[in-house]
Amino acid sequence: MKAYRMLTEDEVLQLKSQSCLADDWNNVLVSSDFNTAYVHHTRFSGNVKLGSFDGEFTLKGGIKKHAGLRHVTLHNVTVGDCCCIENIQNYIANYEIGDHTFIENVDIILVDGLSKFGNGVEVAVLNETGGREVLINDKLSAHQAYILALYRHRPELINRIKEITDFYSNKHASDKGAIGSHVMIVNTGSIKNVRIGDYCYIEGTCRLKNGSINSNADAPVHIGYGVICEDFIISSGSHVDDGTMLSRCFVGQACQLGHNYSASDSLFFSNCQGENGEACAIFAGPFTVTHHKSTLLIAGMFSFMNAGSGSNQSNHMYKLGPIHQGTLERGAKTTSDSYILWPARVGAFSLVMGRHVNHADTSNLPFSYLIEQGNTTYLVPGVNLRSVGTIRDAQKWPKRDKRKDPNKLDYINYNLLSPYTIQKMFKGREILKELKRVSGETSEIYSFQSAKIKNSSLNKGIGFYEIAIQKFLGNSIIKRLEGVDFKSCEEIRARLKPDTEIGLGEWVDVSGLIAPKSEVDKLLDGIENGDINRLDEMNTSFETMHQNYYTYEWTWAYNKIQEFYKLNSDEITVQDIINIVNQWKEAVIGLDKMVYADAKKEFSLSSMTGFGADGSREEKEQDFEQVRGVFESNPFVTAVLKHIDDKTVLGNELINRIGHLA
Repeated sequence: MKAYRMLTEDEVLQLKSQSCLADDWNNVLVSSDFNTAYVHHTRFSGNVKLGSFDGEFTLKGGIKKHAGLRHVTLHNVTVGDCCCIENIQNYIANYEIGDHTFIENVDIILVDGLSKFGNGVEVAVLNETGGREVLINDKLSAHQAYILALYRHRPELINRIKEITDFYSNKHASDKGAIGSHVMIVNTGSIKNVRIGDYCYIEGTCRLKNGSINSNADAPVHIGYGVICEDFIISSGSHVDDGTMLSRCFVGQACQLGHNYSASDSLFFSNCQGENGEACAIFAGPFTVTHHKSTLLIAGMFSFMNAGSGSNQSNHMYKLGPIHQGTLERGAKTTSDSYILWPARVGAFSLVMGRHVNHADTSNLPFSYLIEQGNTTYLVPGVNLRSVGTIRDAQKWPKRDKRKDPNKLDYINYNLLSPYTIQKMFKGREILKELKRVSGETSEIYSFQSAKIKNSSLNKGIGFYEIAIQKFLGNSIIKRLEGVDFKSCEEIRARLKPDTEIGLGEWVDVSGLIAPKSEVDKLLDGIENGDINRLDEMNTSFETMHQNYYTYEWTWAYNKIQEFYKLNSDEITVQDIINIVNQWKEAVIGLDKMVYADAKKEFSLSSMTGFGADGSREEKEQDFEQVRGVFESNPFVTAVLKHIDDKTVLGNELINRIGHLA
């Protein structure tokens, strides 16, 4: 605890001579090394504590300003060491300010009454009329929010989570705000009931009201020009700039919102980006990206999603109001001018093109295209597995994780193929086979819910899903057996046995976290019965699921290997494993060749349209080459070819290592 003393008579006289006033000088306490030389035109009201004013700040352009107080009114304020506060148009009231903080040209900074600083604000996500409210808080993860928004069929669980959040919010409520150390606030309007963390940079902001900015030294937060935020929480490492307007919003770690982006009643989790467009009542899971002016995201749940320009959704049909909602599962994309009439559900890693008004549910047909032709939704199952764009997306997401904070709120699984997506491919494969059986193999068009599937698309879809299943199961068995020299088939069988029974059954994607549903249910039971009483404990449970993903994954994969290849765990032979690996090699190489062929389209003559200013075909090709490079040396293309070689070597290595036991 820092020691303070009262001002001496000489110090009071000196301050008065420097145009300083106080309602009661006895209520102004200072540190032992306080120096009156750096306090001018300052009014003190209520209880004020001042640190030392040693040191100076070097601002942009090279100008230097010494620490001190100039032209400011302070009411019930504690100022740390080496701070510079000047030109406050109104006053600063009820704040504790850390060390080395610079505040200049601000209208007003105050806490008025008891404030929770954005904690406990209800965000009417997904359904604008209410019913799925998420109570935001400093420690909110995408996974917590997912449970709170979607598990309304368990009212006792929802009540308990609300109680836990309310306890946290009330515990951190105060009539005194905090501005951390090494903070810079310049050329800003009104800041009311806002808690500001260390190393935050606020410049040119219009208005901030009732919120928390959870900045820290590892991951500073930047709030820029023209920003208006009300009833909000902004997490570490985020950047909110250029006229962004937020109302009742949570902004997760390392998000970027700018270029006049507007959002209300929305949640943005790790690494989301929003520019130019508008969001209303959306649940933006990790890596939700929207960049375009005419794009409206409304009443939807997204993650790993990229919205094309002009993407739009409708959440009401002009009957009972905006009550409908929809989901684009992880990795789904929308093309320019796409439209979806909610309710609808689009399967993982699918591409939406055109206008869709028939409420399709393609969740069990992932990696598909949804194409509009003549107001009809046509479904092309599994085709996105061969898309170069899908593979490129999967590679880029881990590289684009900008979170610097060691305390990460969201636990993100980047795997393209996982028990979550493969279980859907198993279901999708059965759906397509059943359509074929019921409608006949020679049907030109098959109907699935409100969508149409062409005969050729259906047959190819079955093939795509089988290739992906073989690839995933082969990957799993190779990983399980790597690095061990086996002496007998019994040793191999022993190694294949899972380390735990956890992982069997259904898997879920809890907004970025892929986990067995049984483990999620166990957590929810713990919350309901009172075993889990804190937000930290909930986040720790999610972390445990994330860390044990590969252990649980093998339990699921081993069970599916037996089912898919019709094997018995006690009778698996070396030859069975060799057969699985050979099929895996064919699947991996076959899929890579499809991706390679898809990439080659980007270097076709038609793709060169627009290249070459005024010249011949030769000049067009040369111009294209200078800008886009040569196909064979494209980094992605070379990576695909290397992947084929590496996987071939990996499969052959296992076959050679166990082949003598066959």
